Amino acid sequence: MIDRLVEKIKETGAPIVVGLDPMLKYVPEQVQQKAFAQYGETLEGAAEAIWQFNKEIVDKTWDLIPAVKPQIAMYEQFGIPGLMAFQKTVQYCQEKGLVVIGDIKRGDIGSTSAAYAVGHLGRVKVGSKEYVPFGEDFVTVNPYLGSDGVNPFLDVCKEEKKGIFVLVKTSNPSSGEFQDQQIQGRPLYELVGEKVAAWGAELMGKEYSYVGAVVGATYPEMGKVLRKTMPKAYILVPGYGAQGGKGKDLVHFFNEDGLGAIINSSRGIIAAWQQEKYASFGAEQFGEASREAVLDMRKDIQEALESRG
Repeated sequence: MIDRLVEKIKETGAPIVVGLDPMLKYVPEQVQQKAFAQYGETLEGAAEAIWQFNKEIVDKTWDLIPAVKPQIAMYEQFGIPGLMAFQKTVQYCQEKGLVVIGDIKRGDIGSTSAAYAVGHLGRVKVGSKEYVPFGEDFVTVNPYLGSDGVNPFLDVCKEEKKGIFVLVKTSNPSSGEFQDQQIQGRPLYELVGEKVAAWGAELMGKEYSYVGAVVGATYPEMGKVLRKTMPKAYILVPGYGAQGGKGKDLVHFFNEDGLGAIINSSRGIIAAWQQEKYASFGAEQFGEASREAVLDMRKDIQEALESRG
């Protein structure tokens, strides 16, 4: 799957993943009202609204991007109907040829991680039959429990030729409370990065590993160090746009070949219609606003990569 992601990035010229994180406040009123007219102001109505919102954004951007990243919490807040919308979103995006990164941030003791891995990347056995529960191509993994929590994901990745992105240095302001702590003179995130490289050495594609890393755009200097620590890991970079990251901040996340990183933007794209820059599209053309935001982001990243020394 990592080889397919790399090929999609090369084809589109866009190392971009669109974060499908649909809070109701991002969904235009006409989409909400249509869903509520059908299902009422219920969890089912909310789930229908975010599904239709996602579908329109995907329909307007799928030809420009290699991947999407639905954040499962935004769906779980609407209960079982929300999870059904998550599943429909995953399937629809894959039908459009997109790589799907399930942003689930799971990690637990061995048996629990194994269940998470099977549920999101693998197949579950029911009697004599097997089923694919959610079927993402990649998921995000929290390594706080160490190898016990990660190895079950690696096992499923080997079987299914799928991948993971391990949290290494996240983009949120308080990430340093734990991740920057010094251990024998080195920050914890560097040690996690070394572990990612070791896990990945056992799961290689043609050029890159099936084990990637999450490193926030808001910490470009740390990204520079981690790029060298994990030369074969694809880096998923959140924090572009709404969290402050710009193309010029991202060049160190990429290898010299212009590959090795994929940049996430969530509300900067899906809620572009609410931004002054794209206000001319209005709520009725929210999908077109998202398309324009993707084009602008692609240009920003391409120009930054071309101008780096």
